[in-house]
Amino acid sequence: MISAGKLLWVDCTAAAIAGVAVLALSAWLSRLHMLPRELLLFIGAVNLAYACYSFTLAHRAHRPILLIKILVLANVSWVIVLLGLAVTFWNHASPFGIAHLVGEAMVVGALAAMEWNQRYQLVAAPRVEIT
Repeated sequence: MISAGKLLWVDCTAAAIAGVAVLALSAWLSRLHMLPRELLLFIGAVNLAYACYSFTLAHRAHRPILLIKILVLANVSWVIVLLGLAVTFWNHASPFGIAHLVGEAMVVGALAAMEWNQRYQLVAAPRVEIT
């Protein structure tokens, strides 16, 4: 299990890497995944926006519980969107495309579960500096 102090850093880093990778490789991924490029650009942009929000929490010394709950709600909402996209594109996307959507949903869902389970520790967890 990831410690509460590092969990937010893992979350924002994963979202940032995913966002940058999907945006940078959107044309290639569109062909590989057989998904519209606009959809992949949207996914990449959402990941970067989420990374910015989770970074602000990771960087804070004190995190109000409401902001942690919003973070978890955002993750759960994104899981629902990703699974909905997987169902919508099931007959059109390649196995790689479906794996991307479902795989990201699984990672985000796992992070949401860990953040919910550690929500009170995240409020008081000391800020961890990544060097």
